[in-house]
Amino acid sequence: MNAKAAIKACPLFVGATAQDLEELLRIARPQCYRKGQVLFSEGEEATGFFVPMTGKVKLFKLSPEGRERILRIAQPGRTFAEAAIFDLGLYPANAQALDDCTVLYFPKPEILRLLHDNAQLAIHIIGGISRILRELMDQMEALTFRDVPARLSHYLLDLAGGRPEVVRLPVSKTQLAANLGTVGETLSRTLRRLVEEDLIRVRGRDIEILDPSGLQGIADRYKE
Repeated sequence: MNAKAAIKACPLFVGATAQDLEELLRIARPQCYRKGQVLFSEGEEATGFFVPMTGKVKLFKLSPEGRERILRIAQPGRTFAEAAIFDLGLYPANAQALDDCTVLYFPKPEILRLLHDNAQLAIHIIGGISRILRELMDQMEALTFRDVPARLSHYLLDLAGGRPEVVRLPVSKTQLAANLGTVGETLSRTLRRLVEEDLIRVRGRDIEILDPSGLQGIADRYKE
């Protein structure tokens, strides 16, 4: 995915005109990170936000005991850390490259200046932030109203970008179970069930998505 395609794919920039895209491209700075490299840490000054072009970025928080809790995986064409430049100015979580990746970095002064000069783009971005908030509400709903197979299916689809491909779990299965609000034994049973239904194939931490539409059907299911 090139820079223009990554920006056009962003929910944050839905409705942006061709001229808006050129302005965004003008201030975007491509940056490359190696697998495992930290982009920023929680509490650091928020100097800008990011859009992956290639690779994936893990957003996570650490408990006082040092346990990691993944918030989400940023895929190409999806912004992250965008809200931090509009509120307290600090990054609320950590960001780490899951593999070698290239991201577009939008510096805070330049993006705020652009929004000050372009009211229509500012309105589009407010709408984009609203869509992102709805996604977060959907995640909270999933933890409350969806069963473990639905949560796991949603997680795998998000990790794979909705495509039939092989993904590698960025955390241990024990940590994944905690992130999904369950325990390791239940997660293992759920994985076996998805394998038996020919929806996925599991090889250690590598999971092949065989049937994205079938997984989506499970992901959309509510608790009975």
